Amino acid sequence: MRICVAARALLLAGALAAPVAGCSSGAVVNTGETPPRTPAPTTTAVPVYGTTNLVNAADYAISVDGRTGYYFTTPSGRWACAILPRDRAGCESSSGLSARLPITGAPDVTVDGEATAPNAIAVDRDHDAGFLALEEPLFSVDQDSVDSTTDSEADGEVETLPFGKVLAVAGFRCNVQEETGVSCVRELTGKGFTFSGDGYTLTYTDIP
Repeated sequence: MRICVAARALLLAGALAAPVAGCSSGAVVNTGETPPRTPAPTTTAVPVYGTTNLVNAADYAISVDGRTGYYFTTPSGRWACAILPRDRAGCESSSGLSARLPITGAPDVTVDGEATAPNAIAVDRDHDAGFLALEEPLFSVDQDSVDSTTDSEADGEVETLPFGKVLAVAGFRCNVQEETGVSCVRELTGKGFTFSGDGYTLTYTDIP
């Protein structure tokens, strides 16, 4: 770094110092310091997902307690899942929340400082995917809570998501594959999960 020192000329009559404009005639001091470099901005690429194998999301829409969600069951009938628009996507056992989620290796979750058996798995818009301990069902449909607001939602029947198909709505997508099980992802972040009864991984598995 170079520092420019302006020369000063003394006026003998008034003994008044006046700076000389500019630095061309002044002394130059080299401090040996390297000017700081501004790092180049970095960007994170948004994941890109295909548009093939999509189902009609409207076929899966059900209004529950005044809120429309997109619910599905797996072909085996073992899992109940849902995409709750602009909030989260997740699954729970179709047999209810009373028992531990039947996924091999699923870890306990901490609730009020206590280790608690998980009964759901989910990914939301702001956090990594993980297991939950729900007090009430979130990804399955209680028929008593269904709002009969449209013809397609009148009976509240949950559709099955076939193998090899994708339900994509409001920034989330889920699929079911025979080889890997159920998989859901937050499209903007790429954070998601894949699971079956045999195990899980906190990454999304797209359809080949």
